[in-house]
Amino acid sequence: MAYDVKNAILSGKTALGIEFGSTRIKAVLIGEDNAPIASGSHDWENSYVNNIWTYSLEDIWKGLQDSYQKMASDVKQQYGVTLQTIGAIGFSGMMHGYMAFDKNGELLVPFRTWRNNFTGQASEALTTLFDYHIPQRWSTAHLYQAILNQEEHVADISFLTTLAGYIHWKLTGQKVLGVGEASGVLPIDLNTKNYNETMIKQFNELIASKNLPWKLEDILPKVLAAGENAGVLTEEGAKLLDVTGELQSGIPLCPPEGDAGTGMVATNSIAKRTGNVSAGTSVFAMVVLEKELSKVYSEIDLVTTPTGNLVAMAHSNNCSSDLNAWVGLFDEFAKAMGLEVDMNKLYGTLYNLALQGDPDCGGLLAYGYLSGEHITHFEEGRPLFVRSSESKFNLANFMRVHLFTALGALKIGMDILLKQEEVKLDRILGHGGLFKTKGVGQRIMAAAIDVPVSVMETAGEGGAWGIALLASYMINKADNETLEHYLNEKVFAGKMGTSIDPDPNDVAGFNEFMKRYIKGLAIERAAVDYLN
Repeated sequence: MAYDVKNAILSGKTALGIEFGSTRIKAVLIGEDNAPIASGSHDWENSYVNNIWTYSLEDIWKGLQDSYQKMASDVKQQYGVTLQTIGAIGFSGMMHGYMAFDKNGELLVPFRTWRNNFTGQASEALTTLFDYHIPQRWSTAHLYQAILNQEEHVADISFLTTLAGYIHWKLTGQKVLGVGEASGVLPIDLNTKNYNETMIKQFNELIASKNLPWKLEDILPKVLAAGENAGVLTEEGAKLLDVTGELQSGIPLCPPEGDAGTGMVATNSIAKRTGNVSAGTSVFAMVVLEKELSKVYSEIDLVTTPTGNLVAMAHSNNCSSDLNAWVGLFDEFAKAMGLEVDMNKLYGTLYNLALQGDPDCGGLLAYGYLSGEHITHFEEGRPLFVRSSESKFNLANFMRVHLFTALGALKIGMDILLKQEEVKLDRILGHGGLFKTKGVGQRIMAAAIDVPVSVMETAGEGGAWGIALLASYMINKADNETLEHYLNEKVFAGKMGTSIDPDPNDVAGFNEFMKRYIKGLAIERAAVDYLN
């Protein structure tokens, strides 16, 4: 095996994906069979500077170079060769946010990440203007808010992009974005797979009185679909990526994408009627639609796949953090009793107990709102556990209610899609920490959305693998081969994973719990108002 891989590395039959997540930058090198052969990662954290969540340019480049170096060292250690060429490279990053540059390529204000929630006024105004939901974290919402705030830098903008777009531009000289990432800058016209021209005109008319020296179309990156060539690594770019100077220039790059798009690729859920749900600290579900929704919903964001198909996204800020805190409490109890418990065993035991609880959690109620929750309209959160004197209070129901409530806000968003809009969903693929204990998170998720839930062994590979697959697709696809076909036949063939169908009793129990959850939001509201 090692010899074949070594040959593939030397002859450049590889693809590299690097993803900038919110806490980790990960580099994954894949071989001819699209399986990972080496990786490296770099941990980083955002900073809160002058009321803005940001990462410095210095941290961005340090993190990129470190994750690349660790991956290259992994290659050297495993296969005894120095990495000098790669078949293709792709970059992805946290979606949206705001990076504005002047004509000299200088950053005008610190990078504003997706975490910043100060663009409410712009988000509402643009949603009304376009009759299309424009979330606060989208780049045009940031741009319009800066205009409303009369920020001086706006007149000097020559180029506006996202984190992935910025890295790609610096390494290739090309000002482009993949269509999935571009859909978080401005909505995409599904026929042209380009920015919606009507909205560009509306935006330009909206800001006409400000007499700015640019029009929106002048400052946005060009949109490319998966499989299109997005330029090559320049000599300067090669030195920026590999500080040892070993890496050669001229390597082709695929369009830079957002983490939502790479997650869809890594879970093979880019076909219509498929979806994926990522459940960890936060939880979001993405469903590939067959047609536009009938109206605008503040709870649902619309983006596209890397191929330009429409995707509905239900995103909840809170998922497993409060649940993890309770498991931590049981760990403390075990230690106080003189017991040393393995954390995996503790999670496994407690999660499996939840399956023995009453279908509706025995009348218990909890909210795991560590932070605000936009789906239920809370700007702040207070984790809460409530019961009546009649509730069946036991450990199984206690664990079950905390697993149920982790998906409560998400279910409200999914009900809009599946019940109100009657969106058809054949399967959804789960990934993330909630699915680590075999079968439990899967069964609870199936109960919440009443759709079969699959989990694959490869789901843990994540977005860096997803963007590596997009780079591989660009150079290895057959003539007119779709990304869907490529993923099905050349990446995921034979890797189906395990699927769990919804249990009718669980589904009925979850619906009963949700009545209590929606009614009880008044209790959560009181906790926010009175518990400071």
